[in-house]
Amino acid sequence: MFINPKTLMLNRSIKVAVLGASGLIGKAIVKHFKQQHFVNILTPSHSELDLEKADEVSNYFRLTQPNLVILTAGKVGGILENQKYPADLIIKNLNIQLNVAMSAHESDCKKVVLLGSSCMYPKCAAQPMREIEIGTGSLESSSLSYAISKMAGLQVGFSYNLQYNLNRFLCVIPNSVYGPGDNFNPLQGHVLSALMQKFHKAKVARDSEVSVWGTGVPRREFVFSEDLADAILFLLDSDFDTINEPINIGSGADISISKLAELIAIEVGFIGEIKLETDKPDGALRKLLDSKKINDLGWSSSTKLKTGIAKTYEWYKKSIGYED
Repeated sequence: MFINPKTLMLNRSIKVAVLGASGLIGKAIVKHFKQQHFVNILTPSHSELDLEKADEVSNYFRLTQPNLVILTAGKVGGILENQKYPADLIIKNLNIQLNVAMSAHESDCKKVVLLGSSCMYPKCAAQPMREIEIGTGSLESSSLSYAISKMAGLQVGFSYNLQYNLNRFLCVIPNSVYGPGDNFNPLQGHVLSALMQKFHKAKVARDSEVSVWGTGVPRREFVFSEDLADAILFLLDSDFDTINEPINIGSGADISISKLAELIAIEVGFIGEIKLETDKPDGALRKLLDSKKINDLGWSSSTKLKTGIAKTYEWYKKSIGYED
């Protein structure tokens, strides 16, 4: 059930808590909200607030009384991380989402934004994937624990909405997010950031080749982190709500892993060979979101992939003190 958007603007003086502000999406949201003149943004660090501890979360909400909460914190990772730490992925993400949802409800927080993931969709879902397809088929095994944790988190939000007849929880599903502040660790990061680090290190070491997991055939859609921040504020500014369905946020275009690797190699300046490790898992063959609902409301992604990769690589070089 979707509620039509209104023309109300979100008050820039409200108290906004960005949970996970040190991460990729959190940083982009804080930056964008400041640019849009929000003056009261809370960004608790992990040492100030451990989201896995229910008492700490409850006390934080009781003491700070945020009007808007955007939950970007959680444990994420690529195929390798999902293979090695499935228990951590499901337990940590479930705990964080449950603690935040319960505390938000208890403190009467007016709005909470929860983020899902494209891996929540069935592995054989028709492309592009529409929101109504969630829960209609088997999930891709390479990200099963993470996907189930995100599905459960969003369902918690929808359950509160339905049981208490409120629109407190706004649930969105972005596709693979990248940008400045990403995790470039090849063991923990997603494919774009992991490849960027691999190609950069290979360039510096003058290696003759870089290996890429899989056949290179799977296609992925990428959303620049600052575009995602813009989309979330767009929905909040529109006073747009979903009672029991999420809303997709995508760029509208996907690219094969092999072509992505070529794009990154060119941007980084790596001139060696790209070797596909075809014995390694591919994951889902395609994960393109249908973003028609948010597009029809008037929002669309503005950052082209090539531009976003260039901005991300520029940030990465500065973060490690590298000069060309």
